[in-house]
Amino acid sequence: MFHVIIPARYASTRLPGKPLQLIAGKPMVQHVWEQARKSSATSVTIATDDQRIVDACHAFGAQVVLTREDHPSGTDRLQEVVGKLGLPSDACVVNVQGDEPMIPPAVIDQVAGNLLAFTDAGMATLCEPIEDTETLFNPNAVKVVCDHQGFALYFSRAPMPWCRDAFAAGQAPLPEGIPFRRHIGIYAYKVGFLHDYVTWPVSPLETAESLEQLRALWFGTRIHVADACQSLPAGIDTQADLDRVRALLEQA
Repeated sequence: MFHVIIPARYASTRLPGKPLQLIAGKPMVQHVWEQARKSSATSVTIATDDQRIVDACHAFGAQVVLTREDHPSGTDRLQEVVGKLGLPSDACVVNVQGDEPMIPPAVIDQVAGNLLAFTDAGMATLCEPIEDTETLFNPNAVKVVCDHQGFALYFSRAPMPWCRDAFAAGQAPLPEGIPFRRHIGIYAYKVGFLHDYVTWPVSPLETAESLEQLRALWFGTRIHVADACQSLPAGIDTQADLDRVRALLEQA
């Protein structure tokens, strides 16, 4: 049993009012909500800091929680929501981003199932293989290295693992047999972990890499990582992204 929470902030520097942008006649956040409802989640809740999104969610029948506007991170916002929902500390919550209208329901089930299966993990997330050097060396593509059980050792914007001899020789193809993985930003959390997380100070690694999950590793939380069972379409950050998704969904 698990719950889905969809953060949907109105403010976006690159695409203002992003959650309410229409795609095939529906607000973007409604598409995300509908995909999440196709998963096995017990409940699906939208979390927003803007009354305009609250009104839109009520119009299509979604459960919605109005949060504070001053949260320093998305994880802090999530913690406020689980508190308002009164979820117990051992409950599992999946954070589905509000700008992913094509997210496959199967990956929501997968990340929740992994967290429930690995009871010593406080978080679970997903990844996908990296097959080209351009992605490996791109700082916008977050890399993850795991141990033999699938628990994260580190997340970084830098290329890792660093293949000393191959990269020193300027080798273009990636060396074979090395588990290069790109992190995919879908998370499942234990509610108790969320309550702990907001009490911890920002860690030096989190500051350096601008990656919230490094605070969890810094304070000893185990994070389970697995290859996604289905490919995740890219989320919507720009007008070009929105146009691309509109073209796909309006033809469907």
